[in-house]
Amino acid sequence: MDMNNLSVILLSVAVASAMCGVVSAVLIAVSLQKRGFKVNWLWLSVLILRKSLGQYRDLTLQEIGRPGALFYLFIIAMNLALVTGIAGLVLRSTWFN
Repeated sequence: MDMNNLSVILLSVAVASAMCGVVSAVLIAVSLQKRGFKVNWLWLSVLILRKSLGQYRDLTLQEIGRPGALFYLFIIAMNLALVTGIAGLVLRSTWFN
């Protein structure tokens, strides 16, 4: 397997992980809205890190004693997207060609 194929695979994993993170962010917002919190859908991408993620973590900590599964899904998916995206771009760059 050459570096170009590996970079395509890593970038594909990054895109899939980012989409998983977006889905989990929407599910967090829906969960908060069902519990009576006001969710600004227009600014969700900005507010998910600033407000909604913390509210969801705190709420689930009170309800079940630990952060909910969507919290971990969002954190893991976005970190995986970041790491694989950077690795894919580095392998794709002219440094290795």
